[in-house]
Amino acid sequence: MYQLFVEEHFDAAHYLRNYHGKCENLHGHRFKVVVRLEATKLNEVGLAYDFAQLKHYLRELLGQFDHACLNDIAPFEKIEPSCENIAATIYDKLQPRFSRLPVKLAYVEVWESPTSGVAYYP
Repeated sequence: MYQLFVEEHFDAAHYLRNYHGKCENLHGHRFKVVVRLEATKLNEVGLAYDFAQLKHYLRELLGQFDHACLNDIAPFEKIEPSCENIAATIYDKLQPRFSRLPVKLAYVEVWESPTSGVAYYP
């Protein structure tokens, strides 16, 4: 089994509406996002999947979040923009890209600080 991964980041503000603490106030993070794919075979080039293509898909998706208030962007205007929900949203938006390929989207990590993050897989 092969597991490959890419890492990107975006800067954004958010607030947690139902937190009842300091994170209820508008604040920002440099979010780190790690996407991991799994494959059992390599292609004729010797790759499980092209890093450049995976980075392209991730950058394209994260571009909508960068330098924005997440609470103003779907689906976070309706659900809390927690690391957990951000990771699940990124997973759900990326997963269709791999549904017909010999790779599987294993999980998505979202870090809101160097020491705090979450991994999501269904």
